[in-house]
Amino acid sequence: MKFDRFYPIFPDADWIAPDRTGLTICDATSAAFAQAIDWAKIDVATFSWQKALGGEAAHGMLVLSPRAVERLEQEPAPRPLPKIFRLTTGGKLIEGIFRGETINTPSMLCVEDWLLAIEWAERTGGLKALIARADANAAALDRWVQGAGWIEHLATDSAIRSNTSVCLQFAERSDVEANKARQKAMAKLLEQEDAAYDVGAYRDAPPGLRIWCGATVETADIEALGPWLDWAWEVTA
Repeated sequence: MKFDRFYPIFPDADWIAPDRTGLTICDATSAAFAQAIDWAKIDVATFSWQKALGGEAAHGMLVLSPRAVERLEQEPAPRPLPKIFRLTTGGKLIEGIFRGETINTPSMLCVEDWLLAIEWAERTGGLKALIARADANAAALDRWVQGAGWIEHLATDSAIRSNTSVCLQFAERSDVEANKARQKAMAKLLEQEDAAYDVGAYRDAPPGLRIWCGATVETADIEALGPWLDWAWEVTA
C-alpha cells in the first residue's frame, strides 16, 4: 500500500498481527476522537489536546496497553532519563501519572478547558457523533474539491485520506516557487478577511492548502469556506 507523506490514515488494523512480539506505536494526533481506533492492536498511542477537540497546544497524551506496561517494567531504559520522561520507578509503573498526579506544574485552566471539551463531546453524542461530524465535514470539503479545477487532494486514495487534517495541493504544479508565493498570499488574504486561519500547506508539503475538518467545526462553515477559497485563488492570480 502506498501512502502519501502528509496525514494519511490506515483504513484498518488487520495487518497488525495479534500474536506480535513487538509493540505497535500509533501517532493518533489527528485521529483521536475522529477515527475508530482498534485499541486491541495498539500498544502505545499518543495524541494532543489541541487537535480533535480544540484544546490548548503543548499538552500531549499517552495511552499504554498492558503489553507496553510490561515492557517498561521488564526492560528499563539503557540510559538515564530526565524526570519528566520517567514512567517507572523500582521496576514498577508510576501509576500516579495516569491518575492525574503531576510531574511538573501544568496549567489547571488548560485541564479544565479539556474537561469542558470532553463534556461537550459527550453531550454531542460521544465518539460515534464526533466521527460522524468529522466525516460530514470532510465530505463537504471533498464536494468542493471535486468542483474546483485548481485544487486537488494530496492523498489521492480516499481510503487513506484523513477526515480531519485534509491536505490539498494545487493542480498545476509546474512552477513550485510561484505556487509557494501564491499559497502564502492566499493564506494572508483569507486571514485578513477573517475567512480562514492557518490554511497554508505544511512547509515541506507541496504548495496548497490544509483545511481542518474535525468535529469542532460546523459543516455549514466548511461549505461556506469553498467560495472564499475560490475567491482567494482568483484574486492572487
